[in-house]
Amino acid sequence: MFISIAHPREIFREAVKYSSARILLAHNHPSGNPTPSPQDIQFTKRMEECGEMMGIQLLDHIIVGDSAYISLREENFFASE
Repeated sequence: MFISIAHPREIFREAVKYSSARILLAHNHPSGNPTPSPQDIQFTKRMEECGEMMGIQLLDHIIVGDSAYISLREENFFASE
């Protein structure tokens, strides 16, 4: 298993730099299975909360697998839903 943890500060730094009102997160799962892990879900909720504090909307978090993808917004994993 490969794990790479991003910090909200690093992601939002770019959003603030370019005066973005919204961001979209996407990453792949090297296993090929796009099912979100508990860490993916927790990270999505944390990013959504951080974005709300900064006035930057998190549109979605998409996980890409071998032949499929999952939208965490469509699957209702966002804290606000």
